[in-house]
Amino acid sequence: MADAVVVGAGPNGLTAAAELARAGLSVQVYEAAETIGGGARTEELTLPGFRHDPCAAVHPFGIGSPAFRALPLARHGLEWLQPEIPMAHPFPDGTAAVLGRTVGQTAASLGPRDAGTYRKLFAPYTGHWNAIAADFFRPPWSGLPRDPYRFVRFGITGTPPVALLARRFQDPKGRALFAGLAGHAISRLTEPFTGAMAMMFALAAHERGWPVARGGSQAISDALAGYLRELGGTIATGVTVRKLDELPPARAYVFDTSPTALARIASLGDAYRGYRYGASVFKIDYALDGPVPWTSPDARRAGTVHVGPTYAEIGDALNRAVTGRPPQTPFLITTQPSLVDPSRAPEGKHVFWAYGHVPHGWHGNATDAVERQIERFAPGFRDRVLARAVTGPAELASRNANYVGGDIACGAFSGLQSVLRPRLAAIPYATRRPGVFLCSSATPPGPGVHGMSGHNAARAVLRHLRRAASTRA
Repeated sequence: MADAVVVGAGPNGLTAAAELARAGLSVQVYEAAETIGGGARTEELTLPGFRHDPCAAVHPFGIGSPAFRALPLARHGLEWLQPEIPMAHPFPDGTAAVLGRTVGQTAASLGPRDAGTYRKLFAPYTGHWNAIAADFFRPPWSGLPRDPYRFVRFGITGTPPVALLARRFQDPKGRALFAGLAGHAISRLTEPFTGAMAMMFALAAHERGWPVARGGSQAISDALAGYLRELGGTIATGVTVRKLDELPPARAYVFDTSPTALARIASLGDAYRGYRYGASVFKIDYALDGPVPWTSPDARRAGTVHVGPTYAEIGDALNRAVTGRPPQTPFLITTQPSLVDPSRAPEGKHVFWAYGHVPHGWHGNATDAVERQIERFAPGFRDRVLARAVTGPAELASRNANYVGGDIACGAFSGLQSVLRPRLAAIPYATRRPGVFLCSSATPPGPGVHGMSGHNAARAVLRHLRRAASTRA
């Protein structure tokens, strides 16, 4: 009998497996796909020699993750590469708001009327990332925060919607910058906790940067798998699990799956009946003949570029996706990994990654809308396209079963579900079936390649096994 069986070899499943193996348990991992990685993969999607990240590409929470920091991932090949500018948000006049490595650099890019506001907003948190990250990424109800003062202050500022936070800024650049940062949550800008999301992304840039992994996001998954194997854990790919009794006997089962998939596999009935999935994205991976011809010089040096010139335009794009309306003028999140990692493309060529938001399960084609939006800020972009790989909600869901309806966040970021996922429970990773746990991004702290859902779930598993052992004794 194994100590633990993990189903799903995404970043959270692999992190949970590594944590359990590090605690001395025997661990077996089963993955339905032929390769590991989940949302952290790298593939040649367009042309030979062009290495694309099908999902996550830039990792501000990965480099700042308490879980990843505690594991020897560098020894297993993970190397972070920092772009000159973490993120740029260009405007039609060729200028840009810059999310820089320092608060001062970002404040200066917002103009004199809002520079002081930005500095004041982040002054209490600068230099305190380790404590803030530990508190932000922990599960609810898990005891006192490490830094109670900053935790409470951050909560007071960030719990309201980003719509309120944006009102602190007098000029359009500051408001658009925060709307774009909150857009990563794929929810309305009037949703609670979107302010906290925007602030965490900004603080991550100042404290740890927004890096890419050398060679692609697959390097993160490969490093986790390498460490797991070093500890004696095993990984089997190409194994689809439909029922719990198809798995070998184990003291605990940990699922890096959607809640509805877990309910079906483990016969949990309507345990997650109220869980809601959110809007999807329409993603395009490009092979380019040269760099993106942004009119903004800052955008040409940034690893990530947000495309949406005003708070109102970004808000409308997100509202349309959440309420089921097709995209019109999409807000785009784009990345340029080959600017800092030449291994991603042949010499002189580039890869480019872009997505806009669309309704859950949408079946339309947004290619023209996406490229018209890019051309507004990078005239001549289409002339540099050698090939494109287009992925809509249906394709996303078919590639990764956790993306129900194309929801890459594995659950809507709205209402209390923003923080109480997948349901209200003292231990959100546990299920009504003893010894069965959930560790996907449907659990706290939510989506992102940071491994913290897996880390937190592993701790819950270890507590369960200790209690079981003491009961038997």
